[in-house]
Amino acid sequence: MAFTSAVITFPGSNCDRDMAVALEKVSGTAPRRVWHGDSQLPEGLDFIAVPGGFSYGDYLRCGAIASRSPIMQAVIAAAERGVPVLGVCNGFQVLTESGLLPGALLRNAGLNFVCREVSLEVANAQSLFTSAYEAGQVIRVPVAHHDGNYFADDATLDRIEGEGRVAFRYAEEVNGSARSIAGLLNAAGNVLGMMPHPERAIEATHGGTDGRGLFESAIRGFVGA
Repeated sequence: MAFTSAVITFPGSNCDRDMAVALEKVSGTAPRRVWHGDSQLPEGLDFIAVPGGFSYGDYLRCGAIASRSPIMQAVIAAAERGVPVLGVCNGFQVLTESGLLPGALLRNAGLNFVCREVSLEVANAQSLFTSAYEAGQVIRVPVAHHDGNYFADDATLDRIEGEGRVAFRYAEEVNGSARSIAGLLNAAGNVLGMMPHPERAIEATHGGTDGRGLFESAIRGFVGA
């Protein structure tokens, strides 16, 4: 049975092709490409990716307009049914703005755009997206963002930590994120938002393969189910 995925594209997305290539290389099946103005997703999806970029030019707040686009109502409904949803960089911002994940992404603490490879610690290796890693494993994945400073109030931070919903932490200072959170799961564990770009770390010729495990985890979870 083929792994069926979809990549959402908004005006201003610039990592949608990278995400589609990563999904095809790891799964062997090209994902469906879905436009922001569509009101429905393809049937039978096993995985949905909300990619990075600058949706709607980052007007208002990063991801705010995209979170109100027609397709996001279908993405929210799919997530509520248990379909895995991955949001990377701007996609993470869209997921927080749409209410699928708590908190918000603020301007980087240094007020600079950060574009480099960083070290991440795998905080939860038992999730749908991280089972190919070991708990505490440190991986190297690129980042490229100006508004990646994760913020939530202390009660929310205590809750998500207590529930094991922190998937990745920065192993070095990057953007000032609360408790070094780089990747966050929803309560059900089928939605992951993260600022680093795993889709840019799946081939050795491109600098590393540490991001590949995330896609392999999700695909293995589908096959196992």
